[in-house]
Amino acid sequence: MSSSRTNFNELLEAGAHFGHLKRKWNPAMAPYIFTEKNGIHIIDLNKTVVKVSEAAEALKQIAKSGKKILFVATKKQAKDIVADRVKAVGMPYVTERWPGGMLTNFATIRKAVKKMASIDKMSSDGTFANISKKEKLQISRERAKLETNLGSIADLTRLPAALFIVDISKEHIAVAEARRLNIPTFAIVDTNSDPNLVDYPIPANDDASTSVILITNIITKAVEEGLAERKIDKEAAAAEEKETAKSSRSDAEKLAAGAKYKSSDDEGGAVVTAKKTGTTGKKTTRPRKN
Repeated sequence: MSSSRTNFNELLEAGAHFGHLKRKWNPAMAPYIFTEKNGIHIIDLNKTVVKVSEAAEALKQIAKSGKKILFVATKKQAKDIVADRVKAVGMPYVTERWPGGMLTNFATIRKAVKKMASIDKMSSDGTFANISKKEKLQISRERAKLETNLGSIADLTRLPAALFIVDISKEHIAVAEARRLNIPTFAIVDTNSDPNLVDYPIPANDDASTSVILITNIITKAVEEGLAERKIDKEAAAAEEKETAKSSRSDAEKLAAGAKYKSSDDEGGAVVTAKKTGTTGKKTTRPRKN
């Protein structure tokens, strides 16, 4: 994609350029730091513009392919922002607490999600009516706890194709699990983190809500575009398939009609030939003169 999804001024207004205190910096972030002011590192927003556009385009293609992208943001100032925006595009997200082994022990996490579904079934099929009030309360509490931790990933039936993370220092377990399984990672990386730990780092302020809102909006919009393009492609393919089937049926009908016509002609020709043979094939015998 040639045009950028954001610009320098937009990022500046959102406060995406503010890094951490100089004493807290990670040297690996040096290529993305523009300068230092009042003991705080300032991020080079020109590089942020490029990186956020690269990440958005890559995530768009993943969404277009029909695969899931897991969004991770458990820090206070980002969790609600991410949950609201990601919910709108129908992608899974973790905003309460990263369950250890979420990726590396995915089968166990799926069992917990299935347990939540079985509790729902119990409440709808009348099983709850046959158990004590105390048991009902225990099951309801367990269901609420599962919903809080795993409700947002209930539709994630297989490992995600990518992770989008806000603050890789806080979500270091998620990053480690994704790296172990070779799952591509996209992340907002501040000056106190190592950008080499993720595949698509976006150098920006991961503490300011305005910065997180701007970048999350760009990413979710790209995902939405990918999903829309996938829908258009599927509709076009379905229409083409329908047209091909219609054309094939029409050709088959024409062939069948032609074969019937030929068969009719052959039968008519055979009758005429038989008649001719019956007339000319007879020998006339005359009485011999003595």
